[in-house]
Amino acid sequence: MPVTRLRNLACTFALMLALLAAPAMSSAPSQAPPDLLHHLWSAYWITCPGAPERGFGVYFFRKAFELDQAPEHFVIHTSADDRYQLYVNGTRVLLGPAKGDLFHWRFETLDIAADLHPGTNELAAVVWNFASQAPMAQMTNETGFLLQGDGDANAVDTNSTWKVLRGRAFQMIPVGDQTHHAYTVVGPGERIDASLYPWGWRQTRYDDSAWQLAEQLTPAAPRGIQDTPSRWMLVQRRIPPMEAHVERLVRIRRYSGPPGSHPTDGFLNGTAPLQIPAHSEVRLLLDQTYETTAYPELLTSGGRGAVITLTYAEALFDAHHEKGNRNEIEGKHIEGYKDIFVSDGGAHRLFRPLWWRAYRYIQIDATTFREPLILEDFRGEFTAYPFVRRAQFESNDPSLEKIMQVGWRTARLCAHETYMDCPYYEQLQYAGDTRIQALISLYMTGDDRLVKNAIGLLNDSRTSEGLTQSRYPSFLAQYIPPFSLYWIGMMHDLWWYHGGVDFLRSFLVNMRGVLAWYEARLLPSGMLGKVPWWDFVDWTPEWKSGVPPQEANGQSSILSLELAAGLEEAADLESAFGSHAEALHDRELATRINQEVYRSCWDPHRGLLADTPARQHFSQHADILGVLAGAIPLPKQRKTMEKVLSDSSLTQCSYYFRFYLFRAMEMAGLGNELVAQLGPWRHMLELGLTTFAETPEPTRSDCHAWSAHPDFDLLAMVAGIEPAAPGFREVAIRPHLGPLTMLRASMPVPQGKIEVSYHRD
Repeated sequence: MPVTRLRNLACTFALMLALLAAPAMSSAPSQAPPDLLHHLWSAYWITCPGAPERGFGVYFFRKAFELDQAPEHFVIHTSADDRYQLYVNGTRVLLGPAKGDLFHWRFETLDIAADLHPGTNELAAVVWNFASQAPMAQMTNETGFLLQGDGDANAVDTNSTWKVLRGRAFQMIPVGDQTHHAYTVVGPGERIDASLYPWGWRQTRYDDSAWQLAEQLTPAAPRGIQDTPSRWMLVQRRIPPMEAHVERLVRIRRYSGPPGSHPTDGFLNGTAPLQIPAHSEVRLLLDQTYETTAYPELLTSGGRGAVITLTYAEALFDAHHEKGNRNEIEGKHIEGYKDIFVSDGGAHRLFRPLWWRAYRYIQIDATTFREPLILEDFRGEFTAYPFVRRAQFESNDPSLEKIMQVGWRTARLCAHETYMDCPYYEQLQYAGDTRIQALISLYMTGDDRLVKNAIGLLNDSRTSEGLTQSRYPSFLAQYIPPFSLYWIGMMHDLWWYHGGVDFLRSFLVNMRGVLAWYEARLLPSGMLGKVPWWDFVDWTPEWKSGVPPQEANGQSSILSLELAAGLEEAADLESAFGSHAEALHDRELATRINQEVYRSCWDPHRGLLADTPARQHFSQHADILGVLAGAIPLPKQRKTMEKVLSDSSLTQCSYYFRFYLFRAMEMAGLGNELVAQLGPWRHMLELGLTTFAETPEPTRSDCHAWSAHPDFDLLAMVAGIEPAAPGFREVAIRPHLGPLTMLRASMPVPQGKIEVSYHRD
């Protein structure tokens, strides 16, 4: 990329590559001993006798065991299908398994010695299967639970000595009809009848004499051994546990109920319970004041038979089903998925759903009957991947720091056991979204573990034809061929911005499979022919389902240029640590595609690339990719990009594709225009958004990580911190300050930290 000359600028920068201490992160589970990964385990997968193999169910498992003395180490390995929470002597110690597929089913390893004591100890787990209502990101075989101990700890192995109880308190609440028919695949809400719940089930003194003995299924086995006995092919979890901390709601925005029972702010901080009389109805709208992802926790006493409904929403809606300013509630109502808790009248009953919720607003609707109800406390337990922000950005424009903060929250809420497009509606890891999320992670934190996890999972999704699936894990296969190219881009980004050659080397052969799939669909002219599946590029009003214009036989300049760019990125990887012959082939093919796109689609009168050789449709996208792939000659790039920025008749980029717009601006020497191009993000802030939305208004999702890319842009392009060699072995400082007169920034790199400071006299 060209170095931008800074005129009239007294520029000073301090560049520091000082080795830092390891960042503070949640500790990862222990590593399994190597022998465990090569032989049958002594533990069995177990289930509840008579339970449906693949039907809905919630199951409680327990195992008591004796210890003469507190052990120095007590290592266990555990997993379940679909999900589990594990308790040791009443304390929650694990949630899992980390998402994968049946050919790569994750297990967790943990040393629980610190939670054990001499005498009787209790392991307890709740396992659930949401069956047909499961989140689309959740793969499944059949309901089962697994735990194995190392050495003497194998006395707690799962087998028929464990006890199990089928939960009768739970019912699913399908979400499909609760989100105004927006595409929603996050799993069900839950209805819990407290009178049927086994309160105290995870404590050591609980009486489980009426519980059944568990049914053994098959021995557990790691992936790769001969004659695997089940479809669960176990592999070690590769990411740390999720972050967890208490998160209090901030404001009471609306209340209706009996006179004299109005809640105070003490209810929000857990010091003033809300007393609800018998035969009453209460409605309470709470505002977190920002969007979050958390397990809601409601503590109640009394109120036998009372029905408490929790409704979760990113924003409120007016009568026209528009969101408007997210901070305003007048004339608006809540819509969203729900949980329902039916009280049994007991004391200190804690309701917490099995899966976390995304929300800014929560509405509590409570109806009491013969007994008064006490809402003792209501709070959330925040959950997300344990990223630690290590990058900083400060300038004379306060709106940029605000954009950075909101972008970081957006990125965090869309990163859990996998990256996800949005936490409220889908929770699916799409390659196009994830490429941007991965760059934000690397620049903001230096933590590459979730990036590598994503690359590996998408690799696991490959078909026999060579393509990756567009999103993975997902029990419903979907294919967006350009996203397979962005998977290659993710690998290129990891190599360029962080290193990781040893990790990436094994993926090269599968990368070649993606490119071979594409090469087989090239026309003799060199442009891409008709491509099957969903050729999504960007959400724009002019394109149906986000697919750009094509001729009858294909010949889309946009799709062809995406392939050319992918070939160049693949060639870089091949040249660095693969096959030089493959690199030469990829570059020659990219050149051929570029030349044909320019020959057939360049309109000399408009000075722009058309979307197809018919030259009837023009978009920002074609010229952005023409610059990035090198199809537009270098002397014409700047003038072309000036037209891209000024010509409103072109099909415009959404928030997502503006990531590539900004890259093309920089390549064409227009990097100093970036700060002025952040108007859409400033507008979202004016609308009261606390995370960045999926699309311009009206938008479905208020939190969509592909729109958080200014966090990367401000550091890489405005502050100008870029690698000049893979893994930041060399550094290029190329700032694009635009109108800014002061800027200070810092960010982590594999070798330590880079700090820059600029001042314009």
